[in-house]
Amino acid sequence: MRIARYTTGEDPAYGIVQGEPGNEVITPLAGDPLYVGLQASGAGPVMLEDVRLLAPVIPRSKIIAIGKNYADHAKEMGGEVPDEPLMFFKPNTAVVGPFDPVVLPRGSEEVSYEGELAVVIKTITKGVKAENAAECIYGYTVANDVTARDWQRRDGQWARAKGFDTSCPLGPWIETELDPADLSITTTLDGEVRQDGRTSDMVHGIAALIEHMSAAFTLLPGDVILTGTPAGVGLVEAGQQVTVEIEGIGSLTNTFVRR
Repeated sequence: MRIARYTTGEDPAYGIVQGEPGNEVITPLAGDPLYVGLQASGAGPVMLEDVRLLAPVIPRSKIIAIGKNYADHAKEMGGEVPDEPLMFFKPNTAVVGPFDPVVLPRGSEEVSYEGELAVVIKTITKGVKAENAAECIYGYTVANDVTARDWQRRDGQWARAKGFDTSCPLGPWIETELDPADLSITTTLDGEVRQDGRTSDMVHGIAALIEHMSAAFTLLPGDVILTGTPAGVGLVEAGQQVTVEIEGIGSLTNTFVRR
């Protein structure tokens, strides 16, 4: 099931997306389904082409991201895969949606894309074992972990480099019925394929990540986990367009701009 967050020019709404590509219809829901469930609003259906898609979730709490979770990416960055998941946070103010601009930050000249599978948490999650992790997952979406590489090197930690405004595009919707074990992930820059990987190449799988995280801190409904990026990351300039596509979910496109 595809759960979208969208607007028709009024307040944001949620709905279930159904139909074949080019003929999708949204059935409106009464509120955020993470908190009120799948309650129909009673409003009539709307065509997907007539709405503006928004980020499918705005985390009330946090975004937890994983670094160097694909061996080929760790190698291209000049490092090894850590023995334990390498975690960092992105603030919820970093989130933007499909086709929203990513604003290159002043003071950075080396911004790169990182296409990733994102996991959306549905329950209060603490101390969960890997074998029970699936019970805590609401669904999956597409992410771009945009990174200011020069800030990353200069600061010695990643808060500013990966947390600036608009550095976390999410979309186009949340897919709640998906096996994430072996999905293709591709990233294109102005139509040219730059990343081409599979989720089966993750070093630390999703269940293991949730166990590791929840041992340290509580995950809350709407929290988002970025699971790492395959090889092929590269720099992007103002005016260029990045599309991340994940099998079984869809594609997320954003244009990069200067303020």
